[in-house]
Amino acid sequence: MFEREDYLFPFSAIVDQDNLKTALVLNAVNPEIGGVLIKGPSGTAKSTAVRGLAALLPQVEVVRDCPFQCDPEDGRTQCENCRERRNRGESLSSLLRPRLLVNLPLNATEDRVAGTLDISRALREGVKALEPGLLAEANRGILYIDEINLLDDHIVDILLDAAALGVNVIEREGISLSHPARFLLIGTMNPEEGELRPQIADRIGLQIEINALSDPAQRVEIMKRREAFLQDPKRFSGCYEEGQNRLRQAISRAIALLPKVSVRESFYDAIARLAIKCAVPSHRADITMLQCSKALA
Repeated sequence: MFEREDYLFPFSAIVDQDNLKTALVLNAVNPEIGGVLIKGPSGTAKSTAVRGLAALLPQVEVVRDCPFQCDPEDGRTQCENCRERRNRGESLSSLLRPRLLVNLPLNATEDRVAGTLDISRALREGVKALEPGLLAEANRGILYIDEINLLDDHIVDILLDAAALGVNVIEREGISLSHPARFLLIGTMNPEEGELRPQIADRIGLQIEINALSDPAQRVEIMKRREAFLQDPKRFSGCYEEGQNRLRQAISRAIALLPKVSVRESFYDAIARLAIKCAVPSHRADITMLQCSKALA
């Protein structure tokens, strides 16, 4: 991964790896795709691309001091506390901030991921008794797991359940609390270090396999760009600022237009027939194709 002081290697400066970049951008536009699993050996720009994507996403408006980064205007996705304040007619003070890229370490415990609960306070104060975990921090942002294949299966199941529902449910000693957990899930892995359980891999929307580039000219360009970035990250980043801005604007426009995208009946039929022709064993692929098509539109 390329980092220098306050600079990240620009997403648009990554050489080739178009499938990887497309998969990430599509999920940024439409999180309903269900995340990305990126497979490839070390040194193939997996982490660089993920961190570069985060820098391209539009800022979000969040309720000030809310640990779940709730949208002040969307009562459907707010936490219990924000929703109660909104229903009382209280004005929710807000601020704009970048979408967070939350890294989930391999040694993370269930409490660190899902959050902890003060049982005695929970009986009196509800969600206020929750000590938020990484899923709360990642709400409306990106949750990134490097070497996801080495993460405990139980933790992966918690992540996938929250990603599918858009809600994290914490249950302790018969008490259940929940909070919004809508995030873009991105996992990277090196297959040489072990495979991911098929049942888990099947629940992630897109899977991309990448390898080191075989074109000598492209490999030379990678070396030159890395050297230029390390020598003067500010100047290097400035050379790609125009491309970064174009991509940033394209993503913002696509996010704004997504709710207006309509799908013809014939297109639903085409997706179903393609899935049958390819002998796809589940319906998840049909749904993923539909959501990718909406993002591409």
